[in-house]
Amino acid sequence: MHYEAIRRVISPAKIRRRSVEISFITLRLGGLALLVFLVLPPEKGFAFLAVQLAVFGLYMGSSFAPNHIGMPLVSPKLKLDFLRRQVLMSRNISGGPLMSIFMGGLNYQIEHHLFPSMARPYLRRAQPLVSAYCAAQGVPYTRTTLWQSYRIVIGYLNTVGLRGKDPFLCPLVAQRRAL
Repeated sequence: MHYEAIRRVISPAKIRRRSVEISFITLRLGGLALLVFLVLPPEKGFAFLAVQLAVFGLYMGSSFAPNHIGMPLVSPKLKLDFLRRQVLMSRNISGGPLMSIFMGGLNYQIEHHLFPSMARPYLRRAQPLVSAYCAAQGVPYTRTTLWQSYRIVIGYLNTVGLRGKDPFLCPLVAQRRAL
């Protein structure tokens, strides 16, 4: 993530407020490193940063994987409307306020995809409206527990990894290809 942020901000692509983005990235990464190496000797500083990055990666993966992995993968060429593309490829994680804290509000992943600029505290309020609308439109709305989601993720990874199956062979794609 850090590499991609730096690569993006120094790319020739047009970026609004590039100088602000560069300042924040420099402050975030440089400030952390400066603080760590001011407080710790170099070998402990590098060890601290390695552990911090590993824990951050684990946390981000444990927040991202339950919402997406094991959901249908659909080719960008497939003609799906915006609602279906967002709802069919994401799942929400139930669990109340503690789950929202643990996942940073991204347990409402479907609503996050439909309304990416909506403040996270409001995603919870939008969830019953989106769920009801999807039911009225006949669009499957997936909501499960964190542990059930991890079971789905592990099953999916075993299917495509151990059994060598194509991850794009999903029922939704097969159904749409037949049309």
